[in-house]
Amino acid sequence: MTAQRQPNPENLLLEIQGVHKSYGKKKVLDGISFDLKEGELFGLIGLNGVGKTTLIKIILDLIKRDGGEVRVSGVAATETAARNGLAYVPEKFQPSRYLTGFEFLNLSASYYKQKLDRDKAVELADQVALDPEALNNKVSSYSKGMGQKLGLLGACLTRQPLLILDEPMSGLDPKARIKLKALMKQLIAEGRTIFFSSHILSDIDEICDRIGIIHDTHLQYLGTPADFKTQMATDSLEHAFLKKINAG
Repeated sequence: MTAQRQPNPENLLLEIQGVHKSYGKKKVLDGISFDLKEGELFGLIGLNGVGKTTLIKIILDLIKRDGGEVRVSGVAATETAARNGLAYVPEKFQPSRYLTGFEFLNLSASYYKQKLDRDKAVELADQVALDPEALNNKVSSYSKGMGQKLGLLGACLTRQPLLILDEPMSGLDPKARIKLKALMKQLIAEGRTIFFSSHILSDIDEICDRIGIIHDTHLQYLGTPADFKTQMATDSLEHAFLKKINAG
């Protein structure tokens, strides 16, 4: 059966409407709603355990929501076709230790019926601060940070219009973070769209077009980092965030 695609006049790549999720008696998400437009770099902020990863998994249909609607490029998230145009990297990414870096990238490309461009892989490896020579080595020899870089590299190489990254800066050293931020901005300039979560607010402030803040099961803010700092009367996103979540 062909997936039902709804009209999408505003080029919305992601539509989240009234999403609810509880684990037993514990409510995690209570009526979360926002849209993601084509070409945006969107950052999701929140303390550990507030539901950022839960929301991402609902978008990917890895867990079931209790209520609400989610659409990806106009297709219901429950439809397999909704994942045709996106690539995802989880926070705790662990590529198979038995593959070399190039073998993993070949496998990733095959999922999208693509052939790996090895020259492009070498070029982008440098942009995520991964030694291109490491692509010839088994993943078992990689550090946690190197494995994370390989996952990010694989996602970027798929050329999918939407990237969903859960804590992509996790485990990366400062040099790698700087390079990854530059790459993310480059991908946006090329027409890609990025939705990512992070607890590193300085990174969020530096590169995001819009942010969403989840706290106490609700979306507490949706808008630009600059407007949020103005609203909270501070020039620091970290201080603004703390003021917001402590206000209640």
